[in-house]
Amino acid sequence: MIPSKRLDYSPIIDRPPLKLPGGARMVVWPVVNVEVWDIARPMPRQVLPPPTHVTRLPDFAHWAWHEYGMRVGFWRMKEVLDGLGIKASLFTNARVCSDYRRVAQAALEAGWEFVGHSYDQRPTHTEPDQRAMIRRTVKIIRDFTGKAPVGWLSPGLTETLYTPDYLAEAGIKYIADWVIDDEPCEVKTAHGKVLAMPYTLELNDIAMMAVQHHAAAEFETRCMDYFERVYEESKQRMKVMAIAVHPYISGVPHRIKYFERVFEYLKKQKGVVFWTGEQIMNWYWQSQKTPARRKR
Repeated sequence: MIPSKRLDYSPIIDRPPLKLPGGARMVVWPVVNVEVWDIARPMPRQVLPPPTHVTRLPDFAHWAWHEYGMRVGFWRMKEVLDGLGIKASLFTNARVCSDYRRVAQAALEAGWEFVGHSYDQRPTHTEPDQRAMIRRTVKIIRDFTGKAPVGWLSPGLTETLYTPDYLAEAGIKYIADWVIDDEPCEVKTAHGKVLAMPYTLELNDIAMMAVQHHAAAEFETRCMDYFERVYEESKQRMKVMAIAVHPYISGVPHRIKYFERVFEYLKKQKGVVFWTGEQIMNWYWQSQKTPARRKR
């Protein structure tokens, strides 16, 4: 199904306002993306133009760029979140559970949510067997954590027209690829409804730093500008503010202080709660008084 067949167009002004429990006004959803970049394939992203403008394999420079994040950057970011008592959603390639087991174990012990992010980092539409990859990812995460993931983000937010059906078939209950709204939206699949969660491209350090090449301080500026507006709007209806970061980008020395400042500021604001994607999903379905998935 094309997207317009999976969900109706729904202007936010035509919907009854959603309310959070306990007097909360808005949700901050911290997302840390961890990946495996296979040295045998072209790297998912590049920061240096290749010599003579021809990319050759193996691409050691960009493999190492990402590897720094897993060896050093992740631990800087986790220290910030731990210090503030914030639990993140770990959007993880399943291979992280074996290739970077120490990272996965630390997130598990900290009580972070594990969200499926493919088996390793390559676009969904290039997978030779998309359904098998999804099932493999779910199984590895379930075996590692003891709990199957309920959420999913495809690498680079890539999908085919069949991806939501395959994900729902595998037990996924929310997806973050559909960056379409400030609130969760119900998406039809061949196996019942899933939620399109309010994820973000604009508050994503890849867009800001790796694509748009902003100075490090842009992260704080943009997050604060975004928060100022949605916090004001949250007087009338709840809002979700997703913030998505990657260890090899936000975990480097010249950017970490802006990451830290943002979360320190948001933590002090009245009526702001920090939830995982699963918490947002559970609250939404409870507020709608409908089951999250059709029984099969």
